[in-house]
Amino acid sequence: MRLAHSTQHTAHSLGGFYCLLSAVCCLLSNGCGYTARPGLASHLKTVYVKPFVNKIDVTQLSTADGRFPVYRHRMEADLTNAVLSRYQFTGLLRPATIDKADCRLEGELVEFRRDPLRYDSNQQVEEWRLNLAVNLRFYDQTVPDAEQALMWEEARLTGDTTYFALGANAESESAAMDRAVTDLARRIVERTVENW
Repeated sequence: MRLAHSTQHTAHSLGGFYCLLSAVCCLLSNGCGYTARPGLASHLKTVYVKPFVNKIDVTQLSTADGRFPVYRHRMEADLTNAVLSRYQFTGLLRPATIDKADCRLEGELVEFRRDPLRYDSNQQVEEWRLNLAVNLRFYDQTVPDAEQALMWEEARLTGDTTYFALGANAESESAAMDRAVTDLARRIVERTVENW
């Protein structure tokens, strides 16, 4: 008698377990709408990144302390390469030539700023923030009508970083600029594939 009751209890427990397992599987399969291609139209698989154009007026560059900031020659080429690398890293859109791409990204580098964040006891700038801003346009090249091809545009999308110029954590502005370019490339690709 005791064995029969124990077998019934085990069978009932397993039935409950399988029911719970089925419910969890259903919830996970329906999920919250997550996809590996967030915000991208399903027909967009390749992207052409038109080389960025530099529209920064270097004669207008300055900082709060009146110093001329380090300005990297060919910063737009560095940004173009960083965006291409980021697309390759994410795998959501494969870089392609203009004639083989489903979509096209165009942009202009429009701002480079260097702002002080923190001063030491001698009023020397200890920490700086670097900002890079771009204007972007994203086109669907599979659409025959050029006016309908523009999917979105965004002005002044900004990437930034901070760095210490003094102290134990000091680094070069050039190294910080590499991080700012990488941050901006990450934000550009996120904006492209997430299309909020």
